[in-house]
Amino acid sequence: MSSQHAHALAADHQHANHGSLKSYIVGFILSIVLTAMSFGCVMSGAVPHDLILPGIVVLCVAQVLVQLIFFLHLSAKPGQRDNLSIGVFTLLIIAIVVVGSLWVLHNMNVNMMHPVPTMSSGSIG
Repeated sequence: MSSQHAHALAADHQHANHGSLKSYIVGFILSIVLTAMSFGCVMSGAVPHDLILPGIVVLCVAQVLVQLIFFLHLSAKPGQRDNLSIGVFTLLIIAIVVVGSLWVLHNMNVNMMHPVPTMSSGSIG
């Protein structure tokens, strides 16, 4: 393989990993919209109090997906499958750590000895 051919392949490979200006603008606009929706979810008062946290979590996951797709260019294309599988594995490990920690903390809270209420000194006759 000639040096020019290798350089041309490397240049094509590097260009393929970068997005277009249009994809960056779409990603930026989606990020702004999702951030504004999260802010509005909390500050507007239009969302019931019980649905604020689940709403923010859903918008957070959407924001992460926008960042991964539009800015980090993760996709199912043949050149990106290794990066995608590493990203999915990383998310799996993070989910295991977070869910496991919440499970342990919940069980500790349930199984802790709670203080026994005592009678105050004023009630003894």
